[in-house]
Amino acid sequence: MSDVARILVLNCGSSSLKYQLFDGDKVVDKGTVERIGEPGGGPADHAAALRLMAERVDLTGLGGVGHRVVHGGVRFAEPTLITDQVVAEIERLVPLAPLHNPANLTGIAQARRLLPGVPQVAVFDTAFHRTLPPEQASYAIDADTAQRYGIRRYGFHGTSHAYVSRRAAALLGRAPADVDVITLHLGNGASACAVAGGRSVATSMGLSPLEGLVMGTRSGDLDPAVVFHLERVAGWSTADVDRLLNQRSGLVGLTGAGDMREVLRRRADGDPAARLAFDIYCARIRFYVGGYHALLGRVDAIVFTAGVGENAAPVRAAALAGLDRIGVQVDARRNDEGRGERMISPDGRPVQVWVVPTDEEYEIASQTRAVLTDG
Repeated sequence: MSDVARILVLNCGSSSLKYQLFDGDKVVDKGTVERIGEPGGGPADHAAALRLMAERVDLTGLGGVGHRVVHGGVRFAEPTLITDQVVAEIERLVPLAPLHNPANLTGIAQARRLLPGVPQVAVFDTAFHRTLPPEQASYAIDADTAQRYGIRRYGFHGTSHAYVSRRAAALLGRAPADVDVITLHLGNGASACAVAGGRSVATSMGLSPLEGLVMGTRSGDLDPAVVFHLERVAGWSTADVDRLLNQRSGLVGLTGAGDMREVLRRRADGDPAARLAFDIYCARIRFYVGGYHALLGRVDAIVFTAGVGENAAPVRAAALAGLDRIGVQVDARRNDEGRGERMISPDGRPVQVWVVPTDEEYEIASQTRAVLTDG
Protein backbone atom coordinates (compact mmCIF):
# COMPACT_ATOMS: atom_id res chain seq x y z
CA MET A 1 0.00 0.00 0.00
CA SER A 2 1.04 3.63 -0.55
CA ASP A 3 1.65 6.07 2.29
CA VAL A 4 -1.41 6.12 4.56
CA ALA A 5 -0.58 9.04 6.82
CA ARG A 6 -3.51 11.07 5.45
CA ILE A 7 -6.82 9.41 6.32
CA LEU A 8 -10.28 10.87 5.73
CA VAL A 9 -12.93 9.72 8.21
CA LEU A 10 -16.58 9.90 7.09
CA ASN A 11 -19.64 9.48 9.31
CA CYS A 12 -22.67 9.59 7.04
CA GLY A 13 -26.13 10.03 8.57
CA SER A 14 -29.51 10.23 6.89
CA SER A 15 -29.31 14.02 6.50
CA SER A 16 -25.75 14.90 7.53
CA LEU A 17 -22.13 14.16 6.72
CA LYS A 18 -19.43 14.55 9.35
CA TYR A 19 -15.80 14.39 8.28
CA GLN A 20 -12.30 14.65 9.71
CA LEU A 21 -9.00 14.59 7.86
CA PHE A 22 -6.01 13.18 9.72
CA ASP A 23 -2.35 13.58 8.86
CA GLY A 24 -0.81 10.99 11.14
CA ASP A 25 -2.35 11.59 14.58
CA LYS A 26 -3.12 15.25 13.84
CA VAL A 27 -6.53 16.51 12.72
CA VAL A 28 -5.87 18.95 9.87
CA ASP A 29 -9.48 19.59 8.82
CA LYS A 30 -12.97 18.71 9.97
CA GLY A 31 -16.55 19.78 9.52
CA THR A 32 -20.18 18.84 9.00
CA VAL A 33 -22.47 19.15 6.00
CA GLU A 34 -26.07 19.28 7.26
CA ARG A 35 -29.64 19.30 5.93
CA ILE A 36 -28.82 16.92 3.08
CA GLY A 37 -31.91 16.44 0.91
CA GLU A 38 -33.96 18.88 2.98
CA PRO A 39 -35.67 21.98 1.58
CA GLY A 40 -34.13 25.33 2.29
CA GLY A 41 -30.74 25.30 0.62
CA GLY A 42 -28.99 22.16 1.85
CA PRO A 43 -27.18 19.83 -0.58
CA ALA A 44 -29.60 17.90 -2.77
CA ASP A 45 -28.12 14.51 -1.90
CA HIS A 46 -25.06 12.82 -0.41
CA ALA A 47 -23.19 13.03 -3.70
CA ALA A 48 -23.58 16.81 -3.59
CA ALA A 49 -22.57 16.84 0.09
CA LEU A 50 -19.36 14.95 -0.66
CA ARG A 51 -18.55 17.27 -3.55
CA LEU A 52 -19.06 20.21 -1.21
CA MET A 53 -16.72 18.61 1.32
CA ALA A 54 -14.12 18.01 -1.42
CA GLU A 55 -14.24 21.72 -2.29
CA ARG A 56 -13.51 22.61 1.33
CA VAL A 57 -10.85 19.99 2.11
CA ASP A 58 -7.43 19.37 0.56
CA LEU A 59 -7.59 15.69 -0.36
CA THR A 60 -4.24 15.52 -2.14
CA GLY A 61 -2.08 12.62 -1.05
CA LEU A 62 -5.02 10.88 0.58
CA GLY A 63 -4.03 7.39 1.67
CA GLY A 64 -7.46 6.03 2.59
CA VAL A 65 -11.01 6.68 3.71
CA GLY A 66 -12.48 5.24 6.89
CA HIS A 67 -16.27 4.90 7.06
CA ARG A 68 -18.27 4.50 10.24
CA VAL A 69 -20.76 1.65 9.73
CA VAL A 70 -23.16 1.05 12.59
CA HIS A 71 -23.98 -2.64 12.18
CA GLY A 72 -21.59 -5.38 11.12
CA GLY A 73 -23.66 -8.33 12.35
CA VAL A 74 -21.76 -11.53 13.05
CA ARG A 75 -19.90 -11.29 9.75
CA PHE A 76 -17.62 -8.35 10.54
CA ALA A 77 -15.45 -8.69 13.61
CA GLU A 78 -12.82 -6.17 12.54
CA PRO A 79 -12.36 -3.20 10.19
CA THR A 80 -12.61 -4.38 6.59
CA LEU A 81 -11.35 -3.16 3.22
CA ILE A 82 -14.43 -2.23 1.19
CA THR A 83 -15.17 -4.26 -1.93
CA ASP A 84 -18.36 -4.86 -3.88
CA GLN A 85 -18.86 -8.06 -1.90
CA VAL A 86 -18.44 -6.23 1.41
CA VAL A 87 -20.99 -3.63 0.31
CA ALA A 88 -23.44 -6.41 -0.56
CA GLU A 89 -22.98 -8.00 2.87
CA ILE A 90 -23.54 -4.66 4.62
CA GLU A 91 -26.73 -4.26 2.58
CA ARG A 92 -27.92 -7.64 3.85
CA LEU A 93 -27.57 -6.28 7.39
CA VAL A 94 -29.94 -3.34 6.79
CA PRO A 95 -32.87 -5.07 8.59
CA LEU A 96 -30.75 -5.04 11.77
CA ALA A 97 -30.05 -1.29 11.49
CA PRO A 98 -32.70 0.19 9.19
CA LEU A 99 -32.09 3.77 10.35
CA HIS A 100 -28.29 3.71 10.13
CA ASN A 101 -26.81 1.22 7.66
CA PRO A 102 -28.60 2.68 4.59
CA ALA A 103 -27.07 6.10 5.26
CA ASN A 104 -23.66 4.53 5.86
CA LEU A 105 -23.97 2.66 2.55
CA THR A 106 -24.90 5.86 0.74
CA GLY A 107 -21.75 7.51 2.06
CA ILE A 108 -19.64 4.55 0.96
CA ALA A 109 -21.12 4.50 -2.53
CA GLN A 110 -20.66 8.21 -3.11
CA ALA A 111 -17.15 8.30 -1.65
CA ARG A 112 -16.09 5.42 -3.90
CA ARG A 113 -17.37 7.38 -6.92
CA LEU A 114 -15.70 10.62 -5.80
CA LEU A 115 -12.38 8.97 -4.89
CA PRO A 116 -12.13 5.90 -7.15
CA GLY A 117 -8.41 5.35 -6.67
CA VAL A 118 -8.40 5.63 -2.87
CA PRO A 119 -8.80 2.48 -0.72
CA GLN A 120 -11.74 2.64 1.65
CA VAL A 121 -12.35 0.80 4.90
CA ALA A 122 -15.53 0.05 6.88
CA VAL A 123 -15.16 0.37 10.66
CA PHE A 124 -18.09 -1.18 12.50
CA ASP A 125 -19.66 0.00 15.77
CA THR A 126 -20.48 -3.62 16.61
CA ALA A 127 -17.06 -5.14 15.89
CA PHE A 128 -15.53 -4.47 19.33
CA HIS A 129 -18.29 -6.55 20.91
CA ARG A 130 -17.75 -9.63 18.75
CA THR A 131 -15.65 -10.98 21.65
CA LEU A 132 -18.75 -11.30 23.86
CA PRO A 133 -18.91 -14.85 25.24
CA PRO A 134 -22.00 -16.90 24.32
CA GLU A 135 -23.65 -16.42 27.70
CA GLN A 136 -23.56 -12.65 27.17
CA ALA A 137 -24.37 -12.60 23.47
CA SER A 138 -27.32 -15.01 23.58
CA TYR A 139 -30.94 -14.31 24.51
CA ALA A 140 -33.00 -17.01 26.20
CA ILE A 141 -35.45 -17.50 23.35
CA ASP A 142 -36.05 -20.43 20.98
CA ALA A 143 -32.59 -21.15 19.57
CA ASP A 144 -33.79 -21.94 16.04
CA THR A 145 -35.69 -18.66 15.84
CA ALA A 146 -32.70 -16.70 17.13
CA GLN A 147 -30.41 -18.37 14.61
CA ARG A 148 -32.77 -17.89 11.67
CA TYR A 149 -33.36 -14.18 12.26
CA GLY A 150 -30.03 -13.13 13.72
CA ILE A 151 -31.40 -12.34 17.17
CA ARG A 152 -28.54 -11.86 19.62
CA ARG A 153 -26.71 -9.13 21.48
CA TYR A 154 -24.53 -7.15 19.09
CA GLY A 155 -23.69 -4.06 21.14
CA PHE A 156 -22.85 -0.60 19.83
CA HIS A 157 -20.57 2.40 20.48
CA GLY A 158 -17.74 -0.06 19.93
CA THR A 159 -15.23 2.47 18.60
CA SER A 160 -15.81 4.67 21.66
CA HIS A 161 -15.53 1.82 24.16
CA ALA A 162 -12.37 0.58 22.41
CA TYR A 163 -10.76 4.01 22.46
CA VAL A 164 -11.50 4.98 26.06
CA SER A 165 -10.68 1.56 27.50
CA ARG A 166 -7.29 1.66 25.79
CA ARG A 167 -6.72 5.24 27.01
CA ALA A 168 -7.63 4.16 30.53
CA ALA A 169 -4.95 1.48 30.42
CA ALA A 170 -2.41 4.06 29.27
CA LEU A 171 -3.40 6.44 32.05
CA LEU A 172 -2.94 3.61 34.55
CA GLY A 173 0.51 2.98 33.08
CA ARG A 174 -0.33 -0.58 32.08
CA ALA A 175 -0.94 -2.61 28.95
CA PRO A 176 -4.60 -3.04 27.89
CA ALA A 177 -4.23 -6.81 28.28
CA ASP A 178 -3.49 -6.30 32.00
CA VAL A 179 -6.43 -4.03 32.80
CA ASP A 180 -10.13 -4.61 33.52
CA VAL A 181 -12.33 -1.54 33.12
CA ILE A 182 -15.97 -0.49 32.95
CA THR A 183 -16.62 2.14 30.29
CA LEU A 184 -19.71 4.36 30.34
CA HIS A 185 -20.52 6.10 27.06
CA LEU A 186 -23.19 8.59 28.10
CA GLY A 187 -24.47 10.77 25.29
CA ASN A 188 -27.88 11.08 23.65
CA GLY A 189 -27.36 7.36 23.14
CA ALA A 190 -25.82 5.61 26.13
CA SER A 191 -24.21 2.26 26.81
CA ALA A 192 -22.02 0.50 29.35
CA CYS A 193 -19.31 -2.02 28.61
CA ALA A 194 -17.20 -4.42 30.67
CA VAL A 195 -13.73 -4.71 29.15
CA ALA A 196 -11.49 -7.52 30.37
CA GLY A 197 -7.91 -7.39 29.15
CA GLY A 198 -8.83 -5.19 26.19
CA ARG A 199 -11.79 -7.34 25.12
CA SER A 200 -15.49 -6.53 25.42
CA VAL A 201 -17.11 -9.23 27.58
CA ALA A 202 -20.47 -7.56 28.31
CA THR A 203 -22.35 -4.53 27.05
CA SER A 204 -25.74 -2.99 27.70
CA MET A 205 -27.05 -2.45 24.16
CA GLY A 206 -28.35 -5.54 22.44
CA LEU A 207 -29.94 -6.46 19.11
CA SER A 208 -30.44 -2.73 18.61
CA PRO A 209 -29.31 0.45 20.40
CA LEU A 210 -32.59 0.47 22.35
CA GLU A 211 -31.63 -1.88 25.18
CA GLY A 212 -29.76 -0.95 28.35
CA LEU A 213 -29.29 2.47 29.93
CA VAL A 214 -31.81 5.31 29.91
CA MET A 215 -31.04 7.64 26.97
CA GLY A 216 -32.15 10.96 25.54
CA THR A 217 -35.16 9.57 23.70
CA ARG A 218 -34.85 5.77 24.18
CA SER A 219 -36.28 3.80 27.07
CA GLY A 220 -33.44 1.36 27.65
CA ASP A 221 -34.34 -1.85 29.50
CA LEU A 222 -38.05 -2.61 29.44
CA ASP A 223 -40.35 -5.54 30.14
CA PRO A 224 -41.26 -6.84 26.63
CA ALA A 225 -44.82 -7.30 27.86
CA VAL A 226 -45.24 -3.51 27.67
CA VAL A 227 -45.35 -3.95 23.88
CA PHE A 228 -48.05 -6.62 24.03
CA HIS A 229 -50.02 -4.61 26.60
CA LEU A 230 -50.12 -1.53 24.36
CA GLU A 231 -51.14 -3.64 21.38
CA ARG A 232 -53.99 -5.33 23.28
CA VAL A 233 -55.25 -2.50 25.48
CA ALA A 234 -54.54 0.60 23.39
CA GLY A 235 -54.67 -0.94 19.91
CA TRP A 236 -51.20 0.37 19.08
CA SER A 237 -49.39 -0.81 15.97
CA THR A 238 -45.78 -1.98 15.87
CA ALA A 239 -44.85 1.40 14.38
CA ASP A 240 -46.60 3.19 17.27
CA VAL A 241 -44.63 1.23 19.84
CA ASP A 242 -41.40 1.75 17.89
CA ARG A 243 -41.90 5.52 17.96
CA LEU A 244 -42.71 5.44 21.67
CA LEU A 245 -39.63 3.48 22.72
CA ASN A 246 -37.12 5.10 20.37
CA GLN A 247 -38.36 8.69 20.09
CA ARG A 248 -40.70 9.45 23.01
CA SER A 249 -39.05 7.68 25.93
CA GLY A 250 -35.93 8.14 28.04
CA LEU A 251 -35.35 11.67 29.33
CA VAL A 252 -37.71 13.24 26.79
CA GLY A 253 -40.48 10.85 27.78
CA LEU A 254 -40.03 11.52 31.48
CA THR A 255 -39.52 15.29 31.32
CA GLY A 256 -40.22 16.54 27.79
CA ALA A 257 -36.52 17.42 27.45
CA GLY A 258 -34.01 14.99 25.96
CA ASP A 259 -30.95 17.09 26.85
CA MET A 260 -29.38 16.28 30.22
CA ARG A 261 -28.35 19.93 30.63
CA GLU A 262 -31.99 20.97 30.64
CA VAL A 263 -32.92 18.13 32.97
CA LEU A 264 -30.22 19.24 35.42
CA ARG A 265 -31.43 22.85 35.23
CA ARG A 266 -35.02 21.84 35.96
CA ARG A 267 -33.85 19.52 38.75
CA ALA A 268 -31.97 22.39 40.38
CA ASP A 269 -35.19 24.43 40.20
CA GLY A 270 -37.06 21.70 42.07
CA ASP A 271 -38.99 20.13 39.19
CA PRO A 272 -40.18 16.70 40.46
CA ALA A 273 -40.26 15.15 36.98
CA ALA A 274 -36.64 16.15 36.40
CA ARG A 275 -35.63 14.78 39.81
CA LEU A 276 -37.26 11.45 39.02
CA ALA A 277 -35.71 11.28 35.55
CA PHE A 278 -32.26 12.02 36.98
CA ASP A 279 -32.69 9.36 39.66
CA ILE A 280 -33.84 6.72 37.15
CA TYR A 281 -30.98 7.59 34.79
CA CYS A 282 -28.31 7.30 37.48
CA ALA A 283 -29.84 4.22 39.13
CA ARG A 284 -29.68 2.33 35.82
CA ILE A 285 -25.98 3.20 35.43
CA ARG A 286 -25.26 2.11 39.02
CA PHE A 287 -27.06 -1.18 38.39
CA TYR A 288 -24.83 -1.95 35.40
CA VAL A 289 -21.65 -0.87 37.16
CA GLY A 290 -22.39 -3.20 40.07
CA GLY A 291 -23.26 -6.07 37.76
CA TYR A 292 -20.16 -5.62 35.63
CA HIS A 293 -18.00 -5.40 38.74
CA ALA A 294 -19.35 -8.79 39.81
CA LEU A 295 -18.84 -10.18 36.32
CA LEU A 296 -15.23 -9.01 36.03
CA GLY A 297 -14.33 -9.92 39.59
CA ARG A 298 -11.74 -7.13 39.64
CA VAL A 299 -12.08 -3.62 38.26
CA ASP A 300 -9.11 -1.31 37.81
CA ALA A 301 -11.00 1.71 36.52
CA ILE A 302 -14.41 3.11 35.65
CA VAL A 303 -14.41 5.56 32.76
CA PHE A 304 -17.02 8.20 31.88
CA THR A 305 -17.12 9.49 28.32
CA ALA A 306 -19.31 11.24 25.68
CA GLY A 307 -21.37 14.40 26.16
CA VAL A 308 -23.09 13.60 29.45
CA GLY A 309 -20.27 11.47 30.81
CA GLU A 310 -17.66 14.15 30.16
CA ASN A 311 -19.65 17.20 31.26
CA ALA A 312 -22.33 16.30 33.82
CA ALA A 313 -20.61 16.13 37.21
CA PRO A 314 -23.90 15.50 39.12
CA VAL A 315 -24.54 12.41 36.98
CA ARG A 316 -21.06 11.00 37.67
CA ALA A 317 -21.43 11.56 41.41
CA ALA A 318 -24.93 10.10 41.70
CA ALA A 319 -24.28 7.16 39.37
CA LEU A 320 -21.47 5.86 41.60
CA ALA A 321 -22.91 6.89 44.97
CA GLY A 322 -23.09 4.08 47.51
CA LEU A 323 -20.44 1.90 45.88
CA ASP A 324 -17.74 2.57 48.48
CA ARG A 325 -17.82 -1.04 49.69
CA ILE A 326 -16.56 -2.25 46.31
CA GLY A 327 -13.82 0.36 46.24
CA VAL A 328 -15.61 2.94 44.07
CA GLN A 329 -15.70 6.55 45.21
CA VAL A 330 -15.83 9.97 43.55
CA ASP A 331 -13.90 12.91 44.96
CA ALA A 332 -16.32 15.86 44.99
CA ARG A 333 -13.72 18.54 44.27
CA ARG A 334 -12.04 16.63 41.46
CA ASN A 335 -15.40 15.75 39.97
CA ASP A 336 -16.59 19.36 39.90
CA GLU A 337 -13.36 20.90 38.59
CA GLY A 338 -11.28 20.62 35.45
CA ARG A 339 -11.80 19.46 31.90
CA GLY A 340 -10.33 16.83 29.63
CA GLU A 341 -8.71 13.61 30.83
CA ARG A 342 -8.64 13.51 34.61
CA MET A 343 -9.01 11.16 37.55
CA ILE A 344 -11.99 12.05 39.74
CA SER A 345 -11.56 9.42 42.48
CA PRO A 346 -9.54 10.00 45.67
CA ASP A 347 -5.92 8.91 45.69
CA GLY A 348 -5.29 5.34 46.75
CA ARG A 349 -8.68 3.85 45.92
CA PRO A 350 -8.61 0.33 44.48
CA VAL A 351 -10.86 1.40 41.59
CA GLN A 352 -9.83 4.61 39.86
CA VAL A 353 -12.59 6.71 38.30
CA TRP A 354 -11.68 8.69 35.18
CA VAL A 355 -13.20 11.11 32.73
CA VAL A 356 -11.78 10.43 29.26
CA PRO A 357 -13.13 12.39 26.27
CA THR A 358 -13.94 9.95 23.52
CA ASP A 359 -12.46 10.28 20.03
CA GLU A 360 -14.29 7.90 17.73
CA GLU A 361 -12.92 9.59 14.61
CA TYR A 362 -9.35 9.03 15.80
CA GLU A 363 -10.21 5.39 16.48
CA ILE A 364 -11.70 4.98 13.00
CA ALA A 365 -8.64 6.62 11.44
CA SER A 366 -6.30 4.36 13.42
CA GLN A 367 -8.20 1.21 12.50
CA THR A 368 -8.33 2.27 8.85
CA ARG A 369 -4.61 2.95 8.78
CA ALA A 370 -3.90 -0.44 10.39
CA VAL A 371 -5.93 -2.25 7.72
CA LEU A 372 -4.19 -0.43 4.88
CA THR A 373 -0.73 -0.81 6.37
CA ASP A 374 -1.19 -4.52 7.06
CA GLY A 375 -2.59 -4.94 3.55
